Amino acid sequence: MRRRNNSPNADHDSSATKTLVDSSPKLKQCHKGDASTEPGDSDKTMRRKFGRTGLRCRMRRIFLWLLGIYIAIPFIIKLCPSIQAKLVFLNFVRVPYFIDLKRPQDQGLNHTCNFYLQPEDGVHVGVWHTVPAVLWKEAQGKGGDWYESTLHSTHPVMLYLHGNAGTRGGDHRVQLYKVKCLYDICWGDSEGSPSERGMTLDALYIYQWLMQRVNNNPLYIWGHSLGTGVATNLVRHLCDRGTPPAAVILESPFTNIREEAKSHPFSMVYRYLPGFEWFFLDAITANDIRFASDENVNHISCPVLILHAEDDTVVPFPLGKKLYNMAAQSKSLSGHKVQFVPFQSSLGYRHKFIYRSPQLPHILSDFLGTTHPHA
Repeated sequence: MRRRNNSPNADHDSSATKTLVDSSPKLKQCHKGDASTEPGDSDKTMRRKFGRTGLRCRMRRIFLWLLGIYIAIPFIIKLCPSIQAKLVFLNFVRVPYFIDLKRPQDQGLNHTCNFYLQPEDGVHVGVWHTVPAVLWKEAQGKGGDWYESTLHSTHPVMLYLHGNAGTRGGDHRVQLYKVKCLYDICWGDSEGSPSERGMTLDALYIYQWLMQRVNNNPLYIWGHSLGTGVATNLVRHLCDRGTPPAAVILESPFTNIREEAKSHPFSMVYRYLPGFEWFFLDAITANDIRFASDENVNHISCPVLILHAEDDTVVPFPLGKKLYNMAAQSKSLSGHKVQFVPFQSSLGYRHKFIYRSPQLPHILSDFLGTTHPHA
């Protein structure tokens, strides 16, 4: 008869097995943990996928939005050419801000007087009259009458026509005023809407106002950037009527506004767009803005000095060089001095820092001295 196996060893083995299983809670937790982490990992993966998809959607929307603006701008300018006129003159950009143009002494010009002239009804042109530095002590506390009386002295007078944007209080302009005795005409705080014709007439009015007061002293005209277009317009008009100025100085000049606009950094993103000239350049012409210095030099009959930095990115150096070549071949300028002074890129003068050149006073003295012995 077989006996039931109730041996103590069997009981011990069973309890040992039970103890082994019961004493492994970590193993149980690990199994449970493995099972519970699977849905969490799946959720994280889904979120990453959705995140990448959402980022791509946002980037695509931004790209389409920018593309829409890029396409719309040419049509907006074509339909509203007055926008292009504002971009040419930039008269709404009146930097530096928070300066009082009525107080030039705040800009370190303690021998300068601010006043306004009225070329026509509704138009007031802001002017700074700076006397030579040797008169700065005598100029202290003096008013407009004293400054006007100094125009009868033997000192030459320079009518300065600055470029677009900003005011006559811009730092690079203030520093230039300290190089030479200058008259400055500007539209920084002037009334009226700017136009090529209007600016030329304003410059003519100031020139005539000066001529009534300078007696026989030499009167020079200096234009910078967009101001060179105004300067050549003015000088052409004066030469056509037989009353040329003593000389004209063109700093960073261009040939005409179409070529300058095509070369300007702002046009870079549209320069190779089909229809660029139709969209942008024709809009400038539609506003009767030409500033054709390349045509004007064929009618100018007075000495011409051109200053241009090779690293100028606003008005590229080749445009100034091209204008010089045209002036040098002009029949109306035969017999008159035409000089071109380049400034190397290594000097870093770019578009508006030629005043920093230590050679500039000597360049001006040499040029003006040959055109007028007493300058």
